[in-house]
Amino acid sequence: MHGYTAPRHLRGLGQRGRGAAGEQRGEVFADLLLTCAGCHERLGLMRAPRASAVSGRAGRGSVIVRTMSTAAFPPVAQDTLAPGLDEAEIRADFLRKLSFELAKFPEVATRNDHYLALAYAVRDRLLQRWVRSARAYFEGQSRTVVYLSAEYLVGPQLGINLMKLGIEEPTRRALRSLGIDLAELIDQEEEPGLGNGGLGRLAACFMESLGTLRVPAIGYGIRYEYGIFDQAIRDGWQHERADRWLRLGNPWEVRRYELEFPVGFGGSTERVEDATGHWRMRWNPERVVLGVPFDTPQLGNGSSNANFLRLWGATAPEEFDLAAFHAGDYRRAADAKVRSENIAKILYPNDHTPAGKQLRLEQQLFFVSCSLQDMIRLLLQRGDIRELADKFAIQLNDTHPALAVAELMRLLLDIHGLGWEEAWSITSRAFSYTNHTLLPEALEMWPLPLFERILPRHLQIVFEINRRFLAQVEELRPGEPELLARCSLIDEAGQKAVRMAHLATVASHTVNGVSELHSGLLRATVLKDFAELYPERFTNVTNGVSFARFLRLANPRLAALLQQALGADCLGDPARLQALSVCAEDEDFRQRWREVKLANKRELSAWLVRTSGALLDPDALLDVQCKRIHEYKRQHLNLLHVLWLYERIRRGETDVLPRTVLFAGKAAPDYFLAKLIVRLIHAVAATIAADPHAREQLRVIFVPDFNVKNAQRLYPAADLSEQISTAGYEASGTGNMKLALNGALTIGTLDGANVEIREAVGAENFFLFGLEADEIRRRRHEGYDPRAVVEQDADLQGILWDIGSGRYSPQEPQLFAPLVRSLVERDPFFVLADFRAYVECQRRVAAAFRAPEAWTRASIHNVAGMGRFSSDRAVAEYASRIWRVQPVDVGGQAAGPWRPASAP
Repeated sequence: MHGYTAPRHLRGLGQRGRGAAGEQRGEVFADLLLTCAGCHERLGLMRAPRASAVSGRAGRGSVIVRTMSTAAFPPVAQDTLAPGLDEAEIRADFLRKLSFELAKFPEVATRNDHYLALAYAVRDRLLQRWVRSARAYFEGQSRTVVYLSAEYLVGPQLGINLMKLGIEEPTRRALRSLGIDLAELIDQEEEPGLGNGGLGRLAACFMESLGTLRVPAIGYGIRYEYGIFDQAIRDGWQHERADRWLRLGNPWEVRRYELEFPVGFGGSTERVEDATGHWRMRWNPERVVLGVPFDTPQLGNGSSNANFLRLWGATAPEEFDLAAFHAGDYRRAADAKVRSENIAKILYPNDHTPAGKQLRLEQQLFFVSCSLQDMIRLLLQRGDIRELADKFAIQLNDTHPALAVAELMRLLLDIHGLGWEEAWSITSRAFSYTNHTLLPEALEMWPLPLFERILPRHLQIVFEINRRFLAQVEELRPGEPELLARCSLIDEAGQKAVRMAHLATVASHTVNGVSELHSGLLRATVLKDFAELYPERFTNVTNGVSFARFLRLANPRLAALLQQALGADCLGDPARLQALSVCAEDEDFRQRWREVKLANKRELSAWLVRTSGALLDPDALLDVQCKRIHEYKRQHLNLLHVLWLYERIRRGETDVLPRTVLFAGKAAPDYFLAKLIVRLIHAVAATIAADPHAREQLRVIFVPDFNVKNAQRLYPAADLSEQISTAGYEASGTGNMKLALNGALTIGTLDGANVEIREAVGAENFFLFGLEADEIRRRRHEGYDPRAVVEQDADLQGILWDIGSGRYSPQEPQLFAPLVRSLVERDPFFVLADFRAYVECQRRVAAAFRAPEAWTRASIHNVAGMGRFSSDRAVAEYASRIWRVQPVDVGGQAAGPWRPASAP
């Protein structure tokens, strides 16, 4: 880890002012602190004695804290420490980092050395804003948002941070003077492997918007050493490789060596008498893992405010057994280290095995326990434990962090000595919960035996929460045992399990869905009983996306055109995009719009040729479906239409619109049918590519290893956005927003945020098809028969026969038979039921694309209607309606043409 080198006149100050009895406690000069929301890590070293956050006993688990006497640290003006933003300063700082941070001279430095040197120089400028924010938050004792999320798909950091700081052009010039291309360094960056899809990307967008809106915030999660996985395609099959995103260094993070928090697993509990004569529970864990924090600054747009991600790495209290090593048992010598570090190895380990399920449960407790202990540490620097809910607004991003409810209760009861009623009042005032899914497999439930073995004390607390909650339900609705069974935190059917969504709902003051449709379905289905008992708790906050990353950074050509039409500062206020509608009637503007799209498609085409050899015709319709591979997202419905088009071409029909269908997305490693869909995409692509006549009109491309960096290449080039999930299954979606924001027209069902997008852009500018959620529930209830659908559609019969009989896999004729059987026998996501409507809707797409003026008008109206889907708007709603937090102005000059968006 490369640390920050202090300016010469500050070096050695950590050794001043120490008395013979040890270090003095005192106020800290906040300008040199690199944490926020009251998180002031002292300079100088002492170990603060306190009870262990695991057992309540003094000893291991104490947090290392750094302190310094104020007398030893005279005030230093913040601006005297600030690195410059002009070309000369950036050039000089880049060379200093290359020499003194990386120990390289220019003649031997590699491209990665250049990237790291620039990243360290940029990070210094971020840290200067972070420090200023830290001081303002600390002095103001600001209420702070705590975002608990298992994922943060933050994307590459260099380009976005240069843009937020407003130093893209001076940096480009500084590097050009040294013979270095900035674009190559931006491309060199390895994307942090900290998320899987929409959930993690939303968390990253929200952290950005919290800074933009000047809201103090900390994002807590896990620093996964190997992330999710890198996707490679061999012989058409997806293969997973470890995502070694840290192998070349991560210059953006700051490790807090002086902090570590203990997290226990297993063991037993006992009832003990405390020093005040009260009886309390003590947990004696079987093993303990330590959490160590790594911080990454998160700067807002058009704002000097910087918040931070604090991600936890895992280590063992004693990493090395010297006695075992000397005895020749080298494996046992490192057992504790390996077992502990496994907790932070990868995101979402396969939970189809007992070991994988246990590891997931341990991951979830690990990160929420470290985070809560850290929050309490921050609070107790200036406050009282009873003020926790006043100081922090804690947001549960889906059910993965729901264990935080039981863990906070344990800390308040067992460690800090509060009574149940007081602890529960704090807990229920602190937490709010965002539900992101209606899929049963995503509504986590932990088998009771596993939960009891790994978290015995937490299970006792869950039981007590459940007992008190069910008593309340019985009082509200007496004589309804079925209601009690449905609402219980414990699923009594079959193997007993803890229902994490129920736990999060019971403990939270607010529960929200992420689109109008999803929130309504949440109240009507999954959490229906809770919504009837506590209707005031439920609300909706539709998701949003970062316009900074997915418009200004990803699509600079379109951003420049928008600024020419609407003013230089239009991108800082998404609501101003609505004025673009007037431009749709300007013929010259429409021509420039088409030129931007064509240039983006040509750029994507060149990148595809360079990286994979795939050919994309920029003049053809670019039909894009890029998202996680899942049956409910229905990539196979898209493929059925591709094969329908292919059959028309083979029959000699001449009116087929030239089209490239582009897929991108990862399948979960243990999801067989999803991986089979990936294999079928490649089989169809190969078949069409081998047909000289067909490939002139139809091409299929799969872009492997879909991530934020690749998404930034795909979204600006897309003409058509495939949002074709089964109605009622997609909570919101954010890919639909990003594609529409870049001018793609949507073909989609009334699912997730599609409903609101269609309303915003105009029904005439949206290609709608398919069954609605209510119709699907009705047909499922009445007994949906997919075979009957097939029997009535000759085209569909032929396509399914070709797939199942081996036409696209002649070496393995039965390869795709499981997928065909799933469709014909069950069709759980109504692919076949929607096939004909989808084909007819695609006919309308083809006709519309043949009229470029009308298509361009619709594209412009799509962008004009996207203002409401900014993550700034979403976070402002959370801040005002759920978190009840106020913006804090930290001073400083905002960068670039951005202006702070409306704050809550």
